[in-house]
Amino acid sequence: MWLVLLIIVAVWVIFGVKEIRVKWVSLPLFNYFKRALPELSDTEKEAMKAGDTWWDASLFSGKPDWKMWLHSGKPRLSDEEQAFVNNELKSLMAMLDESKITAQGDLPEEVWKYLKEHGFFSMIIPKSFGGREFSAQANSVIVSTIATRSLSTAVTVMVPNSLGPAELLLHFGTQEQQNYWLPKLASAQALPCFALTSLHAGSDAGGITDFATVCKQEFEGQETLGLSVTWSKRYITLAPVADVLGLAFKVYDPDQLLSDKTELGITCALIPTQHKGVIHGDRHDPMGLAFMNGTTQGKDVFIPLDWVIGGQDGIGIGWRMLVSCLSAGRGISLPALSAGTAQLCSRATSAYSQLRYQFKQPIGQFEGVQSALARICGLTYSIEAGRENTALAVDLNKKPSVITAIAKYHLTEQSRVVINDAMDIHGGKAIQKGPLNYLANHYAGMPISVTVEGANILTRNLMIFGQGASRCHPFILKEMDAVQIEDTEQGLKEFDKLLVSHLIHSGTNCLKALFNGLTAARFVSSPVSGDVARYYQLLTWYSQVLAVMSDIAMLRLGGALKYREMQSARLGDMLSHLYLASCVLKKFEDDGHQCGDLPLVRAAMAYHLSSYSEAAKTFIENFLPRGLRSIVKRLVFPLGTRAFSVSDEEVKSLCASVFENSNTRNRVSALCDCEGMAGLEKLEKALSLSRNVKVAYHDFLRWQRKQTATLYDKAVSQQLNEACEAGVISEGDKQALDEWLKVRDEALSVDAKSA
Repeated sequence: MWLVLLIIVAVWVIFGVKEIRVKWVSLPLFNYFKRALPELSDTEKEAMKAGDTWWDASLFSGKPDWKMWLHSGKPRLSDEEQAFVNNELKSLMAMLDESKITAQGDLPEEVWKYLKEHGFFSMIIPKSFGGREFSAQANSVIVSTIATRSLSTAVTVMVPNSLGPAELLLHFGTQEQQNYWLPKLASAQALPCFALTSLHAGSDAGGITDFATVCKQEFEGQETLGLSVTWSKRYITLAPVADVLGLAFKVYDPDQLLSDKTELGITCALIPTQHKGVIHGDRHDPMGLAFMNGTTQGKDVFIPLDWVIGGQDGIGIGWRMLVSCLSAGRGISLPALSAGTAQLCSRATSAYSQLRYQFKQPIGQFEGVQSALARICGLTYSIEAGRENTALAVDLNKKPSVITAIAKYHLTEQSRVVINDAMDIHGGKAIQKGPLNYLANHYAGMPISVTVEGANILTRNLMIFGQGASRCHPFILKEMDAVQIEDTEQGLKEFDKLLVSHLIHSGTNCLKALFNGLTAARFVSSPVSGDVARYYQLLTWYSQVLAVMSDIAMLRLGGALKYREMQSARLGDMLSHLYLASCVLKKFEDDGHQCGDLPLVRAAMAYHLSSYSEAAKTFIENFLPRGLRSIVKRLVFPLGTRAFSVSDEEVKSLCASVFENSNTRNRVSALCDCEGMAGLEKLEKALSLSRNVKVAYHDFLRWQRKQTATLYDKAVSQQLNEACEAGVISEGDKQALDEWLKVRDEALSVDAKSA
């Protein structure tokens, strides 16, 4: 007892008496922090400054504000946007046949014309410049819907409305540049592309080998101060058909015509593709999809300074421009492609598994197929929740770089799981290409989404926690600023204040995590009651665990943590699954607690909670010395993580809900319109007819099984006649079955080529 009291008094003296605390705690940590800070590259510094935090910071703090989250707004379209979806978008969908598009290697001329004339390339441009001025939510819905039908068209529409000239001009362009270019872009007089990727740079903008030198040359009849630019870019979508090229390169000023510096940094400029010296390079073939993608080059191409985005003041701030605007690509476009693919898979596979019979029963009745179908539908629900709420963040004028990186990585990866499961269930039908195959092109196109805007390995291992640890933590970024103050005494003073708050924060989270671990979070308050309340309790506890783990990691490794990519990735996974699980819960609230969606919610939550649990346990096992592992486990998970994979009963319940409740099936695939899509239309027609003949068909199958020896050489229509004569089915049943079986066979058939 006395020993405990002595320890309490010692801790109080050390941390409560400022002079002692500063000398024995703050100063050593101040010096350690200063040494441990990583050497940040210029691009990393720009990434740290760009964007902001949102719900990710609340989750990272250990104190998620659920009321704020649930009242942050519902993803909705305006009347004008909904009218566009109901009319212009619907008309476009009727024009799209991905099989023909990929076969001819380009969108039909009438599709290009329609896209240009109806503002599909101007969704982010303000009305004052002739654009649509749609919300991020509308942009996302439109791209997702197109993606269910044609990835080639979706990517073509996506690019001008994401990272590219229009967005950069809106945020950083001069008034003159906006007035000149935005009306042209809005009316599609000028089709844009943006070129960042170089051969040896990839996603490392700091490694760009494309360059420009400041010089004076004659331009339009007079000597002009400008840039002589040399570049060679690849993987540039729309480059083969673009009228204006957005370009990123490094600027050097050897003669110091602009400043006393020689290296001026990454810069972005707009160059008309017909400008002298611009070379349209070879076209790429991205997995057989038909969107335009290719190379662009130029050598010693002179451009005036007012072609730099932002004019002369824009020189050297190109990376800040790009990082600030990445939210459109990462947070809108790529999640939209993922949502479109997943919803197509959910709609098609849920129908196919009810129509395709094996061993005299629908394959959807086999538990193995049900496991895969439950995963498809649960992840589709999760992807849609992530898509909606990440777009919502952009509409709230947030630039949450961590959240958009999470959305990019995890939604594309979940979509990859979904398409693989759909292919597996469809079997041979999924691999024979042609108009009746609605999965093949999406399967081929899936790797494209995981490689752009930073390949997924890069996004997971370097970006999510790499940025999240400092951006989302309530104290780390401030402490980093404090130790970099030139006045050491002032820096130590600021650091000491922050350290006290940080220690209280960390200690509180440790105690909360321990208490909630011992009580399985049963005493945590939930903002809602009923079926999903338990999930809020678990996520609050898991948020506290993440806060504790992050502090341990940063204390032990400091700046070296960024080089421990596998560990950083696991912490990032913990944050990611907290975010996506909270999106699932918010979607359930926003949609009005649809009872038919509960099985989808349970499947999605089981996926995220078990994934979080696995990441946390793997982090502890690999990061901490053997002696500390059990201590930390007992601290945060004394009774286990309480996270479990989806149960067999929940799998069966989900499949039953999707099979028996058309509203549930329609909601999980709401953006997938089957009209005009041959393969899906046949599936939907056959599924609709099957509901009226199911009982009669099973009666017929039972009779057929007993008559095998006498029926093997008879056509199905003849068998139906005999079953009717035997009183097994009625005359009406016979006619309905005859029609349904013909439609079903058409739906299950595949395309064939003549030999």
